[in-house]
Amino acid sequence: MSRKTEWIYCPVCGSKTRLQIRLDTELKNFPLYCPKCKQENWIDVKELHITVIEKKF
Repeated sequence: MSRKTEWIYCPVCGSKTRLQIRLDTELKNFPLYCPKCKQENWIDVKELHITVIEKKF
């Protein structure tokens, strides 16, 4: 049984981060770090839908 997974992309620069999420992944107030632009953003994830809570520039 394969489960759908997707990479999480940085909301600032659009590059791929080091994290993957599955359909059943739920995150709340998660600090997402981008290794390329070195930014940290807070996100929520539910059913492969990612919502940016706070962008830090």
